[in-house]
Amino acid sequence: MRSILTALAATTMLTGTAMADAHAPALEGTLRIISDMSNPAPRAVMEKLAADFDAMHENLEVELEIIDREAWKSQIRNVLSANPPDVINWYAANRMMPYVNAGLLEDVSDIWADIEGLDSVKGALTLDGKQYGIPYTYYQWGVYYREDIFNELGLEEPATWEQELANCQAILDSGRKCYTIGTKFLWTAGGWFDYLNMRTNGFDFHMALARGEVPWTDDRVRQTFANWRELIDMGAYIDDHQNYSWQEALPFMVNGDATAYLMGNFAVAPMREAGLSDDQIDFYQFPAINPDVELAEDAPTDTFHVAAGAQNKEAARAFLKYVVSADVQTQINAGDALGQLPVNANSSVDDDEFLNQGFTMLSENSSGGVAQFFDRDFPAEMAALGMEGLQEFMVFPDNLEDILQRLEQARERIYAN
Repeated sequence: MRSILTALAATTMLTGTAMADAHAPALEGTLRIISDMSNPAPRAVMEKLAADFDAMHENLEVELEIIDREAWKSQIRNVLSANPPDVINWYAANRMMPYVNAGLLEDVSDIWADIEGLDSVKGALTLDGKQYGIPYTYYQWGVYYREDIFNELGLEEPATWEQELANCQAILDSGRKCYTIGTKFLWTAGGWFDYLNMRTNGFDFHMALARGEVPWTDDRVRQTFANWRELIDMGAYIDDHQNYSWQEALPFMVNGDATAYLMGNFAVAPMREAGLSDDQIDFYQFPAINPDVELAEDAPTDTFHVAAGAQNKEAARAFLKYVVSADVQTQINAGDALGQLPVNANSSVDDDEFLNQGFTMLSENSSGGVAQFFDRDFPAEMAALGMEGLQEFMVFPDNLEDILQRLEQARERIYAN
């Protein structure tokens, strides 16, 4: 167990005693936090958060233990059951559901009643009308594209599916592919399905499918695949994408052989490192398909939770309120910290073109909801089988009926347990 020293914290405090006066009751005892922010930059952020909170409360000692992210996935249930800390890191949506259902995470709906600016992700932290955690960072997904090629071809960012298809045909006619993608590790196909299903049937339907409440053979699911097949039949995607990782697919866009990439914002750094300037790259929100459904986005969200067996729930709640405040979220997501997006809509974002576009999109134009991504929203086994089927569909679209039947059989088995 690593204890945070007050002397160290005094030199690194984020916002000083004013924050303590504004947000914190008189806390005492020990606050135990287990975090999986084990990579260097996130670890530094977590250590600073713990140190700052410790320094704000004279009679409280913050004990922080950082566990390797992959190891934490196999340890979390035992830790929450046998020797629960007060606060843990985890993920929203389906990833937290098993622990909520097992009674291992605390209902923190009272915290949500006291804060503003988190509406876009509230659904991802809500089960049966109650909230079981708070978000501290997320990042946008969307279409990153070669702005210089769009300009060459006289194309504009599409707002509708018809415009997306028309742009794609113009790109194909120029001898390029519309989209690069690497589906060797499957998950990138999940991003395409998420957007196509949310744009075709809406966020609520997509999440109902993730919860196993809708058959994969439902006609509405078939319509999503029908929309997807329009692109596949056009030849929109690079050839042999099943042989590439997402990084190995990046050169197709860098070299101008493909024009766009549906991806998370983490792809911007390698695009820049590969030689593309910000004048050559731009970003647009995945266009509307069904005008009757509100726009929803993929924005994987990392979270803090209070353990149901916590010994110092008062301090744990105060820590969550501190982390979710606008100024703290601004600082921990800065370019020299996590380099991602604050979830609190009242926070500010580093002066980066793509972070600013993502923040505006998620804060102002994602009224349909915020999904966590296919492999977070669906149960692990269903996600694995689902992504295999999605990749197969992209390569062999005529196999759709067999794919849907297999996924439906899996749904009936997996959700019955």
